[in-house]
Amino acid sequence: MSFTIYPAIDVRNGKVVRLAQGDYARQTTYGDDPQAQAQRYADAGAQWLHLVDLDAARAGGYTLLPLLKALATHTALKVQTGGGVRSAGDVAQLLDAGAQRVVIGSLAVREPDTVAGWIARFGAERITVALDTRQDAQGNWRLPVHGWTEDGERDLDTLAAAYADVGLRHLLCTDIARDGMLSGPNQSLYQHLLGRLPALAVQASGGVRDLDDVIAARASGCAGVVLGKALLEGRLELAQALTC
Repeated sequence: MSFTIYPAIDVRNGKVVRLAQGDYARQTTYGDDPQAQAQRYADAGAQWLHLVDLDAARAGGYTLLPLLKALATHTALKVQTGGGVRSAGDVAQLLDAGAQRVVIGSLAVREPDTVAGWIARFGAERITVALDTRQDAQGNWRLPVHGWTEDGERDLDTLAAAYADVGLRHLLCTDIARDGMLSGPNQSLYQHLLGRLPALAVQASGGVRDLDDVIAARASGCAGVVLGKALLEGRLELAQALTC
């Protein structure tokens, strides 16, 4: 299986930011030109970009269409993007604007039947389901929604299996406790997921610090890894990660 590096750009109020553990009150701002940041990643050799609309993730209503169209026009990046996607019309709009894949998060937890229909309608290669997870006191992997601000009722194992049954191909899984914390990705989580659902192309996300973490994610069987804070802070060189 090929292994894909996804440099990530999270946008809030037009700025390139990172949140610590998904907490909107714990934001670090890295720049005010997401398009220029994306171009730097393209120049370093990236083929994909993971683009997140943080404003929409909490409030709904994707706001980055002009940026998405500009990236489609001016770079060769294939863009995987989401935030606030609530309807089939939203999916179609993002695909029409140049997205290669649309990421469905909160709605994928709340309305799996709806999203299963989108997988059938748009194709398994055009949808990425994001099951961002947090372990509870009992050791169960829960699935918060609304930009990680509310705990959902479903658990990761059950819902991931249900999506695999309806043809899901691309699953993005973030351990929220590690997101933006540079504490290393949760390899045991990904090994657990892939042990149960080996047909899924799992993208590891959250906590990547350095090249060793990228290599470990690949070794665990993941199909790709999302790189955020480590790139923005210069702890990891994208060109180096792309060669591993």
